This record gives sequence, structure tokens and C-alpha cells, in this order.
Amino acid sequence: MDIKISASILSANPMEFGKAIKDVETAKVDYIHVDVMDGHFVPNITMGPFISESAKSVTNVPLDIHLMIENADKYIKSFAKAATEGDIITFHIETTDKPQDIISMIKDEGLLAGVALNPATPAEAVESVIETADLILAMTVNPGFSGQSFIEDVMPKLNELSKNARPGTLMEVDGGLTCETAPIAVKNGANLIAAASAIFKHDDISKAVQDLKNSCNLEPAIC
Repeated sequence: MDIKISASILSANPMEFGKAIKDVETAKVDYIHVDVMDGHFVPNITMGPFISESAKSVTNVPLDIHLMIENADKYIKSFAKAATEGDIITFHIETTDKPQDIISMIKDEGLLAGVALNPATPAEAVESVIETADLILAMTVNPGFSGQSFIEDVMPKLNELSKNARPGTLMEVDGGLTCETAPIAVKNGANLIAAASAIFKHDDISKAVQDLKNSCNLEPAIC
């Protein structure tokens, strides 16, 4: 199985985002994960569209833009301006009663559309869009902060989602992913690993990325 790695710059040094992005590009990550928080849906405030624009100015690695915000529909076009074909915009199912409308908005911009679920949100919540979403993101921590512990209780839900999704769907996990926990997620259907601290808190970023890839392919790795 081809497991992809999305490097979450939430854990990178904010004074050195450009260098961090170039480092993970050199390490051959598949995506740059951009966590967007509004202080309402989650208890923290982070990056806006300008971060996506800045990232695109220094790398061709596709963006994996994760909107942990209310009223995502109002911001799709702002983030889409900084995005290109192959980039992903993901919104949370908990924030809308019209998820298909948001998926259509994202796809109309020529981008891949993702839908995310918090740990406590059941798989049934995305039933109406599981055939149209390009990505399903099962949060393995409660969103809002980096460095939390992996919630293994999410795995049965991930397994169910992966079995019900259409072939080719990106099945992403985000939160507490390390060389120890990523293989657990892969065994339950994940094919895209969003990692923050496991990459950016490592002294050797290229080694950290390679260790994650090796662990996901069930090869021995020392992190």
C-alpha cells in the first residue's frame, strides 16, 4: 500500500516556516498540512490564507488545508486563491448541515474536497457525502492543539469509513501520529498520515519522515 505523509507545519517554528517547508520538501513528504483554527470551533487561533500563499511561493508540494473553523463556506474562495490543482481543502462535518454544498464549492475551484470528523463524531455523520468526498479525515485527537496523544478508540470508526468510502479516497488521520501509532491507523484503513511533532520536533527531519514511512509499511524503525 502506498502510504502518504502530510507534514503539519503547526509544530514548525513559526519564525522559520519557509525553511521548515523546504526541509520537508527535501524529505519528500507528499503534502504540507496547514491547520486553520478560528478560536470558535476550536479553542485556538492559527493560520489564515496568507500562510497558504506563502507556502505556495516556496514549494510545489501540494497543500492539505484543514479548516477547523465555523462557516467554512465563507472562506473557501480565499483559500482557493492560494491553491492549485492537487491541493486539498478539508472542512469539518460538525460545522454544517449542508456538507455537499461545501464539497461542490471546493471542487468548483478545481481542488480536492475533504471532510473531517472529530473523535466523538460517528461515521454516520458523513454518510451523505462519503461517495463525493475526495478525502475523509478521522481526527485522532480533539482538534485545537499540537502534541496530544493518539486516541486509539477512533480506529473502529476509521475502519468502517475506509470500507464504505469509494475506491481511491484518501483516508487521513491527524493527531498523535508517530512511528508507534501510524501503523495502527494504517492497519485500520488510513493511507494518509498527518504528522506534526513527530516530524518537526525531530533533530533530523528527513530521517523522521523516512522512519514514519518505514513504520507505515511495517518495517522496523527507531524514532
